[in-house]
Amino acid sequence: MQSIAEILEYLNSTDECTTIEAKRGTAIDMSVMETICAFANEPGLGGGIIVLGVTRDESSLFPSYTIEGIDNPDKLQLDLASQTATLFNQPVRPEIEVEMLPNKKIVVKIQINELPDGQKPLYFKKNGLPQGAYRRIGSSDQRCTEDDLFVFYNKEDSLDSTIVNDTSIEDISEEAISLYRTLRAKVNEYAEELNYSDKDLLRSLGCIKQDKGDWKLTYTGLLVFGNRMALRRLLPMVRVDYIRVPGNEWVEDPENRFTTIDMRGPLIQLVQRVFSAIADDLPKGFLLGEGEIQASNIGLPSKVLREALVNAFIHRTYRENQPIQIIRYGNRLEIKNPGFSLKPEEQLGEPGSKNRNPFIASIFHETNLAETKGSGIRTMRTLMEKSSLAPPTFESDHSANLFTTRLLLHHFLNETDLQWLDTLKEYELNESQKKCLIFLREAGAIDNPTYRQLNACDILRASNELRALRDKDLIVQKGKGRATYYIAGPALNTKVEELNTEPLALNTEPLALNTEPQSLIQELPSVLRDKIQVLGSRENDSSKIENIIYELCQFKSYSVKQVAVILNRKENYVYRNYINPMREAGRLQYTIPDMPNHPEQAYKSI
Repeated sequence: MQSIAEILEYLNSTDECTTIEAKRGTAIDMSVMETICAFANEPGLGGGIIVLGVTRDESSLFPSYTIEGIDNPDKLQLDLASQTATLFNQPVRPEIEVEMLPNKKIVVKIQINELPDGQKPLYFKKNGLPQGAYRRIGSSDQRCTEDDLFVFYNKEDSLDSTIVNDTSIEDISEEAISLYRTLRAKVNEYAEELNYSDKDLLRSLGCIKQDKGDWKLTYTGLLVFGNRMALRRLLPMVRVDYIRVPGNEWVEDPENRFTTIDMRGPLIQLVQRVFSAIADDLPKGFLLGEGEIQASNIGLPSKVLREALVNAFIHRTYRENQPIQIIRYGNRLEIKNPGFSLKPEEQLGEPGSKNRNPFIASIFHETNLAETKGSGIRTMRTLMEKSSLAPPTFESDHSANLFTTRLLLHHFLNETDLQWLDTLKEYELNESQKKCLIFLREAGAIDNPTYRQLNACDILRASNELRALRDKDLIVQKGKGRATYYIAGPALNTKVEELNTEPLALNTEPLALNTEPQSLIQELPSVLRDKIQVLGSRENDSSKIENIIYELCQFKSYSVKQVAVILNRKENYVYRNYINPMREAGRLQYTIPDMPNHPEQAYKSI
């Protein structure tokens, strides 16, 4: 096990840490146990280390961990051994080391090993699956979902092979079947399945199954080949929303509304329809036809756009009855699909894939609508680089169950960029930092994962180079921990102003939220005020507290901190026990869905 000096050095060098968790360690509470569960479950992580007696200075701009020490190491060890042996569905045997430092302060190091695949998932017995299991996502412990169980068990019987009740072969679109045959013949005109009848073809593709003597559609059959009437009847929210937003920022302005095109239909037809709608809408000169892509060409390669769309269709979760959103800003495309990535973000683009929907994916691969398995993202990066465009960036948000692909419609390091960067010569920036500032100029903000994707580097290098930009006042840090992101700093905006251009986007301080107890409570309706007053500080009925929070956020949108102040409870307690579970259960939603970790994030009732 690493020494405490080595652990502190690593913590203070990175903005987030997947394999090390530092805690004050006054007691073995649920936070410690959730981290143990997450370390034991996370595939490929190899486990992790929990350090008790170390605290983070929250006032420091960059990570600053110090040793506070603990007073009761023997009691902590006994409590830990007892809880790890009884709380989970199977005993966990952590390795515990007590280290006394020269200043007589004591720290406890807990090594948690990853469980073998056959023993996963570890979960809290009282909560069951999936809610009682946790995964280690970045530097946080995330409650598991049904999709996580697919990762643990690697089930062959996936959702897309499940029968959909109230369906029949009559719900199949003949046009979609005909299109499949045409596309498949272009790939392999001698493919055996082309000689099958429509019914046998659907059976071979896993699109229909027999149930009590009747043929019914599976989710694959309904989604890929179902007619529009069946799709609207059975999956009304599984569609694509193409949203055009004026400018480069999401602003809900009732006087300047964005425009939306809603598209639905069998996936095999929908891909081309969505592709055409976006391609026709891109500025003239940005799109080239298939087969015309060369390194010297300008514009977003059509193959990149198609692959990004196909990835959204075949990797999204269909357990969530939500649309795919494609947002067209002035300078970029953002494709948001329900379902976090089953592969860790740092492995995106590496060979091999993990599919939620293997039957749907197989159909797309066999018709050449998708790249060879596991190579789609790598192909997108290569083509964007050849076209002198910024690499695509990806964000997998486990807590929001959302995956975002961003494509900048901007020629990277072109003549204009080089002229702009020439004004920053005095800062002696390397190529990675230059890419960072160009991306920040276009997107308005950047975070550590995006920096790593842009420059194909590890977390330590990204943290050090971002720290250097911050020390030069070129960027400013916002948020904390995993929610950290960066916007343009004073030095960078000074350069922009010297060039007589507008200051960079998002260079604003978060709005000051009202957190005065009396003023927050006084603005509430009298009936709600009375309920809160009766509630008291020792109320243990969680359903009563949930209902009050629901009524609060129905009256007005509130931040976690404001809710905690109104209820006279700790902020972390309110978020962990009420706000996050209520959002996951569909009772609350973000007011800023595009950035879940936004410092001005608030919640409203659904």
